[in-house]
Amino acid sequence: MNPERTRKLLEQLRSGDVSVDQAMHALRNLPYEDLDFAKIDHHRSMRKGYPEAIYCQGKAPEHILDIARAVASARENLLLTRVPADLAPDITAIAPENATHHARARCVTFIFDPPKPALNPVAVVSAGTSDMPVAEEAAVTAEFMGSPVERIYDAGVAGIHRLLEHTGILQKAGAIVVAAGMEGALASVVGGMVSAPVIAVPTSVGYGASFGGLAALLGMLNTCAPGVAVVNIDNGFGAGYFAAAVNRRTNSVE
Repeated sequence: MNPERTRKLLEQLRSGDVSVDQAMHALRNLPYEDLDFAKIDHHRSMRKGYPEAIYCQGKAPEHILDIARAVASARENLLLTRVPADLAPDITAIAPENATHHARARCVTFIFDPPKPALNPVAVVSAGTSDMPVAEEAAVTAEFMGSPVERIYDAGVAGIHRLLEHTGILQKAGAIVVAAGMEGALASVVGGMVSAPVIAVPTSVGYGASFGGLAALLGMLNTCAPGVAVVNIDNGFGAGYFAAAVNRRTNSVE
């Protein structure tokens, strides 16, 4: 239950439009709902400002569906990441009017209450086309949290002119996500061009000596450009979440 819905419920209780029993029923699963195999955090939106997210990789399909049903039945926004492609239709069927499958990002979103929009966009940049799934996970996450997103894809350092033509977008962004594999140099380049925080995502894209993204991770951690923070390998969700949180703190619509 998000803060706005909770406030409305309390106001209805005070005015007598809702009985104590009705209010108790609405609040029955706060702060969490125990499904035995999972504890659904219905209090997250009130506590953190952003709703529940489910990491699906490694979970049993029936568990994913039961968790999604529990959240959707409460009409709470929900983000599912690393969704198996063959399970996506079953997930979206839970609330088809509110659900969207973002195939490239491997995500499903449920939107019941559209989030409060940020004024400025988050820019999401990928070094190569192979980095796009991770970049899209970041973009979908940021949009789910209320930030408009400007996408700049396939703009790596092997052809730096592809990035430079988007300088205006980068300089207007409230936060920037950079997804890059290989040696991860793009994050340093972008970090040297802008004043906004840059969240670097090393991807597991590259030949043998990239060590599944470790080379990009170490390159990003050793950047000489100030203002660059680094998340874990392939963690588009973490990058998009952090970028949107930064963007909301500085650019919210009042």
